[in-house]
Amino acid sequence: MNKELIIFIDSGDTLIDESTEIKDSDGTVLHSQMIEGARETLVTLYESGYTIALVADGTKQSFDNIYNENGLDYCFKAKAISGELGKEKPAPIMFQHAMEQLGLTEKDKSRIVMIGNNLERDIVGANRMGITSILISYSPRYVMQPKCEEEIPDYVVSKPIELLGLLEQLNLQVKNRKILTNSDTPLYRKPSNKSTEV
Repeated sequence: MNKELIIFIDSGDTLIDESTEIKDSDGTVLHSQMIEGARETLVTLYESGYTIALVADGTKQSFDNIYNENGLDYCFKAKAISGELGKEKPAPIMFQHAMEQLGLTEKDKSRIVMIGNNLERDIVGANRMGITSILISYSPRYVMQPKCEEEIPDYVVSKPIELLGLLEQLNLQVKNRKILTNSDTPLYRKPSNKSTEV
């Protein structure tokens, strides 16, 4: 059964260990390794019914190479790649493009999360779009201290596997919110103020 929560996720130092990347003279990634626990996490999320979009800065060829090599390309239902769109995160087009591919509208923003390791790109971009931001804090190559309010993430995880419990909680919140807002009948009755005393 499909989950209500929609996942947008970055690649480098979020799923892929950037220190393992081997590039050609043009900067295209030819080979790379997953961060420990990232493969299992991504596959589990996919198999659990989450819709996942890759929202990443780089070239299409790099990401094709990376995810075909690691056998995980099937996990992504949509891709927003900066090399194809001509802009990098936090540009709104990166998030809008993924939303359009998935048929999402403005009202769906409340059920989208963006997972990434870069405060200036992933977190600022998500926060400006009004979608939930989740910082992956395990990269040694990026600053993890917000410099301004826009860089403050909604949630922080220290390793991929922690995403499973967090996303399950967030999905439940979205599901419950949907039930409450779509319900035609009250889900509860307010206690009566009438006295039962005779």
